[in-house]
Amino acid sequence: MDALSRENLLCLMQDVEAEDPIDYADLPFDEQNLRELIVDSLLERELVFRAEEPDEAKRMLVYLAATARLTLENMVLHARLLRAGLEDG
Repeated sequence: MDALSRENLLCLMQDVEAEDPIDYADLPFDEQNLRELIVDSLLERELVFRAEEPDEAKRMLVYLAATARLTLENMVLHARLLRAGLEDG
């Protein structure tokens, strides 16, 4: 998959996390295993998506929309956690 190799994507994820670390707190998960699970899932979806939608521009729009939704969902979750912390304290 050209530049979308498993190793490349894992390295890019780690580079992004270095700038903006994820707080796993006391969750009982192995961080590297979680990264690998996510990368494997995304690459599998991309293989199917490429077969169904060969137009790269359309695929990019779908990825951007999905990223925007995940970012919004993350922001809302973060705000809820902050609010819950304020209400508890």
